[in-house]
Amino acid sequence: MGRRRHHRPQLRRLLFGVALLLGAVNAAAQEPVFKVDVRLVRLLVTVKNAAGDLVGSLEARDFAVADNGVKQDITVFEHQTTQPLSIALLIDISASTAKDLRYEIASVTKFLEALVQEGNPDDAASLYAFNDQVTLLNAYTRRVSRFEERLKTLKPEAGTSLYDAIYLAAPALRERQGRHVIVAISDGGDTTSAKKFKDAMDAAQKADAIFYPIVVVPITNPAGRNTAGEHALETLAANTGGRAFYPTVGAQLDRTFTEILRDLRTQYLLGYYPARLPTGAGAFHTVRVEIPRRPELRISTRSGYYGEVAR
Repeated sequence: MGRRRHHRPQLRRLLFGVALLLGAVNAAAQEPVFKVDVRLVRLLVTVKNAAGDLVGSLEARDFAVADNGVKQDITVFEHQTTQPLSIALLIDISASTAKDLRYEIASVTKFLEALVQEGNPDDAASLYAFNDQVTLLNAYTRRVSRFEERLKTLKPEAGTSLYDAIYLAAPALRERQGRHVIVAISDGGDTTSAKKFKDAMDAAQKADAIFYPIVVVPITNPAGRNTAGEHALETLAANTGGRAFYPTVGAQLDRTFTEILRDLRTQYLLGYYPARLPTGAGAFHTVRVEIPRRPELRISTRSGYYGEVAR
């Protein structure tokens, strides 16, 4: 009996300790858990001087980035980034392209050959044809022979659904690592899309894609090219960090593809984690990139991105 009385204080202390522990566990389980998920925002930036020459010698300290008007800290910086390129090529096969299609196909083939011969060994392209319908001819690959086989089967007919093509090509880009690019070769006249200009713009921006429209001249059909008095394709290009081209077929078109690849091979990569943003910020963030000490330089990058502000 005496031995039992000797252990009762220890037993009470043990039970008391267990009760405290269980209470702490329950309290912790009831505490709300806040998860902060701030994604890295990547900006691909092309810089040129007044003469149009690429400027590739800048450092991170030369750039200033603002997100919704709030200055951000650049945490990732690369000269002439070699992150893999994923390029969605959209080729117009509407009836209005009949006389130029074979020349466009020849230039596209040269572009694909140059893409896989240079740069990152993971660079790849996909191929879409569009008239009043949008058709995926090839998923992402580096095998130019596959593109050549499919390009030979193209026949121009019907209308032009350029906005639909951009809208449908964008989701596959979102799933790929590295840099995202959309190149569209067309006469510039959207006539049959179910999607609108804003749908195409939103899809490209959500895919973080740079858009390069190549409008083959002479342009015979201006329908659908203007939105609110502005050239729709030029607006889309400017807002995604690309630029529009207006070549004739042949040598000018070849040079256009060469310039696009040159721009892509001489891009800066700037990255930052959004910080100090107001809680009322919307889903679309406006981004501004400047080079304060070199205001004469021209900067091309996207105008913003879609993303939630972490609370």
